[in-house]
Amino acid sequence: MPDTARAALLADFIGTTDWAGADRTVLAGDASNRRYDRLRRGGESAVLMDAPPEKGEDVRPFLSVAAYLSGLGLSAPRVLAQDPDAGFLLIEDLGDDLFARVTARDPGAEMTLYAAATDVLATLHDAPPMPGLARYDAATMTPLAALAYDWYLAESLGRNDAAKAAFCEAFAPLLQAETSCTVTTLRDYHAENLLWLPGRDGAARVGLLDFQDAMIGDAAYDLVSMLMDARRDVGAEVEDAMIARFCAATGQGRAGFERRYHVVGAQRNLRILGVFARLSRRDGKRHYVDLIPRVWGHLMRNLSHPALSGIAGLVKADLPVPEAAILDRLRR
Repeated sequence: MPDTARAALLADFIGTTDWAGADRTVLAGDASNRRYDRLRRGGESAVLMDAPPEKGEDVRPFLSVAAYLSGLGLSAPRVLAQDPDAGFLLIEDLGDDLFARVTARDPGAEMTLYAAATDVLATLHDAPPMPGLARYDAATMTPLAALAYDWYLAESLGRNDAAKAAFCEAFAPLLQAETSCTVTTLRDYHAENLLWLPGRDGAARVGLLDFQDAMIGDAAYDLVSMLMDARRDVGAEVEDAMIARFCAATGQGRAGFERRYHVVGAQRNLRILGVFARLSRRDGKRHYVDLIPRVWGHLMRNLSHPALSGIAGLVKADLPVPEAAILDRLRR
């Protein structure tokens, strides 16, 4: 649909709400085709989500997951108005205090914020999993990890289908043995999707964004997302304290949990390598390449755990270290 036609649809949608005539400014875009604007009227504000169906977006998962999270007492944005067929939502504005911004201006707040976010996961995992979600199991996780071969390797050194096949053959049984599908996982749980709401109580102090891709997966997955953040460095002492806090809250043994933490961490970081390379080469979003060295560092930590000894040598032999020449190729 041409931009002018979509803009007219958007104006019609706003006109059906109490926010007709409100001032509108661009708030953010993300790695998807979604776009966000902030509407202001007097001293109030709301967020407009524009998720074009013709570009593969669907707001219905957001609506259903938001309702589930709110039912647990967690701070998903309230939905103020909706047109799912057109891909428009008007949602509660939870503010601008993303964890990434709060910790940048006040590094001493990191432990407090991450403790609250860890408590959100404990609350989420204590509840029955959300009905109707797909399973993030070995059959799903393996080809997503192989995006590192499809895009990071292929776009830097060239395709190697034999190496990809050997990796999948080795990695799938490891995921099958070491991971489980027992809890709701939000799958993009990191400092740029978490908002600090200190005026609320307990786990509700953490505002939740970008959860529409939730699935039923392993209890370690979202903690990995938060602590092995592709976009910012999380202090080692914070990581250690949050793993201990989560294990205590959920009654899990630390050694066994850390094993799963690094297995799902390897899967996630391999997937992100591929996704970031794809965003640059296919979609022209070059800035994601700048994040690859941090993701690589996380992956190397994962592969150093004994649980990954069976695939560590394979991955290191197949995938190039993200040195300057490799990163330049991915940017071109």
